Amino acid sequence: MQLSGKVAVVTGASRGIGKAIALALAEEGADVVCTSRTTESAPSKLPGTNDETAQQIQAMGRRALAIGMDLTKDEDIDAMARRVLDELGKVDILVNNSGISFSGPTLEVPVKRWDLVLAVNLRGAYLCIKAFAPGMVERQWGHIINISSAAARSIGAGRLSYSVSKVALDKLTVGLAAEMATSGVAVNAIEVERAIATEGFMFLNPGADYSTWLKPESCGPLAVWIASQDPKQYTGHVVTMEELEQARAATQP
Repeated sequence: MQLSGKVAVVTGASRGIGKAIALALAEEGADVVCTSRTTESAPSKLPGTNDETAQQIQAMGRRALAIGMDLTKDEDIDAMARRVLDELGKVDILVNNSGISFSGPTLEVPVKRWDLVLAVNLRGAYLCIKAFAPGMVERQWGHIINISSAAARSIGAGRLSYSVSKVALDKLTVGLAAEMATSGVAVNAIEVERAIATEGFMFLNPGADYSTWLKPESCGPLAVWIASQDPKQYTGHVVTMEELEQARAATQP
């Protein structure tokens, strides 16, 4: 129970990597706020809702909130933050996991779609940080974990808006970590460099062979490891899954 007494907020927690991280944090003792657009009252074509994730966390004996939220709407983020602080009192761990992508030649992508990718993947993360980082600074303890991608380092052909958003998220990670170096609040990013069979990707690519792909659950222990580190000692990293696995192995008894 490395995270007993901690409160975490995970965006995009209805399924995939976000859900896996939310459950992993709860297994280590954290109370968890699950946010995304997908709720019981607003389901999507894909399986999974915030409510289902929260119910699984509650079954572990943890507190959990399921909050529907659109990251492109400032008022949704403000309302979420107020409710979390009113009901749980604080946030110790923020996982910015929500992300979207549109494929197609860059010059043919509608500007609205380009803007939407940046609004969700970058601006939404920034606003969530703005909502909770001041409280972390006040308590001199906190972890902000951004979920990035190897797309930040690849050419990005066909999904350039997504790649650009992840490059910017990485810069936000290391830059903010430098600004907050003495605050007791760590800012790190997990670079997902491996193929992961998320529900969303499989829905958009039916019939593909996913037999060698990792499951979303592989990301959960990596986020837990980061959140369990001394935030004054482990910050400012954009770290791959492989590097995190090696770090976990080196620190386990």
